[in-house]
Amino acid sequence: MDKRGVLRLLSGMAQIESPKMRLVTPASLALDAILVAAFFVYMYGVISPHVPSNDPHMIRLWGAITTSCLTVVFWLAVQMFRVTLRAQLAAKKK
Repeated sequence: MDKRGVLRLLSGMAQIESPKMRLVTPASLALDAILVAAFFVYMYGVISPHVPSNDPHMIRLWGAITTSCLTVVFWLAVQMFRVTLRAQLAAKKK
């Protein structure tokens, strides 16, 4: 296997961003925290009535566990949206 070809392939994949472009800002972190917290509260309200139990502790526990899984998926979707939007805006500028 030609090692130079592999190195060229890998070096083309890693592109260094300009120092002017900050990927994570305090404002974006705050916005993400607010969105994720709001999504958690909303989904907990939707999911908790569907827990098949009469014990309020079990309803809270399983409602929170299920909602946290969905909230992590929501957080990943928000991050993917940000990356895609940033790439599309950068492509328009060029």
